[in-house]
Amino acid sequence: MADLALQNSGLSSSASVDRSRVLTRFKFGDATFKYVTLGSAVTVLILLGGVIIALFEGAMPAFRAFGIGFLWGQSWNPVTEKFGALAPIYGTIMTSFIAMLIAIPIGIGTAIFLTELCPPWLRRPIGTAIELLAGIPSIIYGIWGLFVFAPFLQSTVQPFLISLFGPIPVLNAVFAGPPYGIGILTAGLILAIMVLPFVASISRDVFETVPAVLKEAAYGLGCTRWEVVRSVIIPYTRVGIIGGVMLGLGRALGETMAVTFVIGNAHRISASILQPGTTISATIANEFTEAVGDVYTSSLVALGLILFVITFFVLAAARLLLLKIEKRTGG
Repeated sequence: MADLALQNSGLSSSASVDRSRVLTRFKFGDATFKYVTLGSAVTVLILLGGVIIALFEGAMPAFRAFGIGFLWGQSWNPVTEKFGALAPIYGTIMTSFIAMLIAIPIGIGTAIFLTELCPPWLRRPIGTAIELLAGIPSIIYGIWGLFVFAPFLQSTVQPFLISLFGPIPVLNAVFAGPPYGIGILTAGLILAIMVLPFVASISRDVFETVPAVLKEAAYGLGCTRWEVVRSVIIPYTRVGIIGGVMLGLGRALGETMAVTFVIGNAHRISASILQPGTTISATIANEFTEAVGDVYTSSLVALGLILFVITFFVLAAARLLLLKIEKRTGG
């Protein structure tokens, strides 16, 4: 009996030691995981802070030379070193607005068709085509836009718009001027094609997360397909839809090469969207390698800082909107 008790106590002691080792290993693994993820988050913040500091330091000579008036100055003359950011800011906002105005309804409509109306045999080809649009390099869009799309707009669409809106006050100024082919409208349309896959793909993915029981209950109550989409699918997935729209807007605001090819790169502001213009990204891409002098280089860096601030406020507004929606729905 004594030997058996001694043996049992030895087994208990061995089990306790093994359990202690396992717990120690788990604690070490959890601590390692915690600090690795913390380090990743801190690294992102450090990189972001470094970018912000570099932009501020690079932009200071321009703001010291022109003051806050740099934001609404329209002159851009490297010879006299007179620079203003209003024309690139205007072009960036207008092209992004045109792109989102076109891409949001088409993208969401495409996602609704794929998830609710599309025959199964057609769903995969259309989904693959959308994904291919997202994978095409921006410079390919730019080359296609310059040599194919812009001439098409110049010979057909723009003359039609000029004749259609010519007699209408206000709109005749928006669609005025000779049909150059390149310009704000062309850049906005190219951006819409580039942004469309992001909106459509993300909307399709979030639509597929809607529980089937919710849609079946709505159909059981006698709702039409449109009523189900409007009253069930869209409200259930609106947070995801807004996320996809914000992702597309971020792409539109920062796009460089495709816009550079088709916007005309003219530092002027015109009421007509058919006229050439420029954006912040296009200006930086076109002129940074040729910038001579501290003020010229600093003005381009200041444009980059302005684009960073615009993007920040857009994302902040989107986040506030999402928080408001979650609060309203009790999330």
